[in-house]
Amino acid sequence: MTAIIDYDAGNIRSVEKALLALGEEAIVTRDKDIILSADRVILPGVGAFGDAMNKIRGYGLEDVIKEVINKGTPFLGICLGLQLMFERSDESKGVSGLGILKGEILRIPDEPGLKIPHIGWNSLKYPNQGKLYLGIPEQSYVYFVHSYYLKAEEDDIVVAATEYGNTLIHASVEKNNVFACQFHPEKSSEVGLTILKNFINIKKED
Repeated sequence: MTAIIDYDAGNIRSVEKALLALGEEAIVTRDKDIILSADRVILPGVGAFGDAMNKIRGYGLEDVIKEVINKGTPFLGICLGLQLMFERSDESKGVSGLGILKGEILRIPDEPGLKIPHIGWNSLKYPNQGKLYLGIPEQSYVYFVHSYYLKAEEDDIVVAATEYGNTLIHASVEKNNVFACQFHPEKSSEVGLTILKNFINIKKED
């Protein structure tokens, strides 16, 4: 069973639908006991960094998320969920993120002719081998919707990257039982469903 953390962010139901389409039992919840007993946990989301962190803390979910990760349960952040796993964001100065991974979230720089937010399909390249991308060739396209992007401090955790204008975007990271995508696998057609299926097949670390 996969627990999808509910903290009043957007796009949660579309993740649930994608998992159900794969035959995976999925529960949208903020119940601590359900989250901690799940086989795997997903933190999805669309919205503002500061507002999201306030809600996560208001619902008492920060410690729950960290306990899940410390237990070795596979954990996946999607879009805003990826950004929240890092230390800070340009979007909400002075608001600390979960700090599970090291790095910062920066605003995509303005360039002539470049639209922000970045909405659309971009191809991926793989700086490092990632479990989420088994069976998915480089240059596969996935769907992005974001104005801010990840710059990870540790290059070796970056398993997928893309470029938007002149900016290199760390599009996906993996470290131990922690996984995250800036793009939306649930909106990325067959490639995205394969990514979610790969996540479902990852076993808990001892």
